[in-house]
Amino acid sequence: MKVVIVGGVAGGMSAATRLRRLKDDAEIVVLERGAHVSYANCGLPYYLGGVIEERDRLLVQTPEALRARFELDVRVRSEVVAIDRAARTVRVRDLDGGREYDETYDRLVLSPGARPFVPELPGVSRARTLRDVTDVDRVAADLDAGARTAVVVGGGFIGVEAAENLRERGLAVTLVELADQVLPPLDPEMAAPVADELRAHGVRIELGAELAAVGTDDVTLADGRTLPADLVLMAIGVRPDTRLASDAGLVLGVRGGIAVDDRQRTSDPYVYAVGDAAEKRDALSGEPTLIPLANLANRHGRLVADALAGRPVRAREAAGTAVVKVFGRTAAATGWNEKRLRGAGRPYQAVHLHPGSHASYYPGASPIALKLLFDPTDLRILGAQAVGAAGVDKRIDVIATAMAGGLSAADLADLELAYAPPYGSAKDPVNMAGTIAENLATGISVSVQWHEVAGLVADGAALIDVRGRDEHARGAIPGALNIPVDELRARIAEVPAGRPLVVHCQVGLRGHTAARLLTQLTGRPVANLDGGYATWAATADARPHAAGPVQPRTPVEAAPRAA
Repeated sequence: MKVVIVGGVAGGMSAATRLRRLKDDAEIVVLERGAHVSYANCGLPYYLGGVIEERDRLLVQTPEALRARFELDVRVRSEVVAIDRAARTVRVRDLDGGREYDETYDRLVLSPGARPFVPELPGVSRARTLRDVTDVDRVAADLDAGARTAVVVGGGFIGVEAAENLRERGLAVTLVELADQVLPPLDPEMAAPVADELRAHGVRIELGAELAAVGTDDVTLADGRTLPADLVLMAIGVRPDTRLASDAGLVLGVRGGIAVDDRQRTSDPYVYAVGDAAEKRDALSGEPTLIPLANLANRHGRLVADALAGRPVRAREAAGTAVVKVFGRTAAATGWNEKRLRGAGRPYQAVHLHPGSHASYYPGASPIALKLLFDPTDLRILGAQAVGAAGVDKRIDVIATAMAGGLSAADLADLELAYAPPYGSAKDPVNMAGTIAENLATGISVSVQWHEVAGLVADGAALIDVRGRDEHARGAIPGALNIPVDELRARIAEVPAGRPLVVHCQVGLRGHTAARLLTQLTGRPVANLDGGYATWAATADARPHAAGPVQPRTPVEAAPRAA
């Protein structure tokens, strides 16, 4: 069997090396358009920032090394320009010599990746992208030539990483984002601390701003303002590179990627597709989706090799689990966010908490902002997000694993997770999220969200701050009455009568205690502000952009339930 693989890096090289380990007699040809077939594209921003000091560290394998170990025929600077499906050949252009030739195949694997999206704007040819080693060489040359100011266009994962590393390199950096927040996979209240971290390290952020033109040493925004920019880096997003597949008549999916089945086969049974160009199946909806992540490309490359070797395999649905470093913080997410759930009209319940990264009495603990989203009927976990200085990645990884295993939100409470004071708490943040979800599901707790508070107060609800007096004095939600939780019994007469009650503390824990106490003392349902003052205060910029209440939400006016 002769297998031709178009494109290397994560998907293509995973397929090639796995197939060789399974079938030593297969003829395997890898055709890569670029100059490097196996490199750490996720490490490119960190090379710019000097974290990765040696360029060669980005180069994982060379064609010579791959031939020596795996007997692979790897040809770089070889662009496949056409596929003849009837003849089972690909037309190859040697980009150095200029000649073209036909290469036969028994099976073809497409791994062309995705192309950075660059809008057609005046002067945009000067802008750089960050897709491969050639791109990073161009940006590095600009830096070596003396660039002192940079504009990064796009506040997603790549844009944020690029902004951080250019700033670490000493440049004055402005991050321009069309949306009203950075990191769109996060909800506004979770993205706000990330923006704060960027600003704290000197990155200027322009939200709700659109690029209009690129000048010689500046850029112009749609509102007419100009920003200094010796370097312009476009990180708006990527589009699946489907030109070759489309020209060959292969079916493209509803999301614009190459349509594949659960063995990564395209509409031609002799042609497979993996990586950023191929559509995936969403873990929640089962619908086609695009998720340009290296781990999925690696997994699906391996899966294609298994399929070619005759092994019974099936691609799992993808949740889009991702993580990003932002100076001293980490942000991570898995599954759907609240914006997407609301847009799809899907019922959900949100939980916010702010636990420590490890036991509070052990030195070095720092807070984690953790958000869990789940179905209020069957408690299926729909998504999670976390931001903090430490311990963020492992909590999101645990929840992503729970989602893949079909565990419910309440099941998180009973997970047996490794514990010692330097690493966690006896009740891990993931466990705590599960207990809160279980309390909400069983009616022990009623919560309201950060963006609902103003409306509830305007409608007549009484808001009671149960933190200490000093905490209240340092910052308070407008209209809140301060009665510390330990004084509630003695001061019960001060609690407004005949009005819905909402309580809050700093992070939600004392608020839960206060809500349970007041429910029993007053005989009225009492709601707790989910995530407490910490979540509300972090969203000063996000509150005007909130798009309505969580659905469904147990009304504050609902009948009380037993503890």
